[in-house]
Amino acid sequence: MEELETSRKAIKGDDDAFLEVMQLHKESLLRAALAFLKDEDAAIEALQEVTYRAYKKIHTVKEPAYLKTWLTRIMINYCQDQVKRKKRIISDKQLYDVSVHQNQSLIELKEALGMLSHEDQQLIYLKYFQNTKIKEIAAIENIPEGTVKSRLHKVLKTLRLYFKEKGASDHV
Repeated sequence: MEELETSRKAIKGDDDAFLEVMQLHKESLLRAALAFLKDEDAAIEALQEVTYRAYKKIHTVKEPAYLKTWLTRIMINYCQDQVKRKKRIISDKQLYDVSVHQNQSLIELKEALGMLSHEDQQLIYLKYFQNTKIKEIAAIENIPEGTVKSRLHKVLKTLRLYFKEKGASDHV
């Protein structure tokens, strides 16, 4: 409840509350930026830019409960713009600190994710790497919850088929 009250204050223009909100969501936003940009310096720059953009537009947030979703959407939009400029795709290299014995699985996962569309990669990232709830994904993507569920089902089915054809065990 305290987070919700802080969000309300930030939306009303309280600078200290805004800083508290950004501090609260900093790690999550930074992880999202790292996943998209694959570069720590670029991710930090993205966080700075998103902080600036959020500060300028926070008064437009209508529902304080969705402030984290709103911030995440700003980060995703910014990162997508950066990726388009550099014509790069999401890499999960920075998503997990893997040990040497996990590298083969990581390579297989990267290959599997690479065959997905950008939208499907984003959906998988939000659901399984960020642990974002279906309802929040629907709000971020501006689509119905049922559409999120059906797209997730379709993508997971595609990934299962991919791993089955490769002879990998059922990890999906």
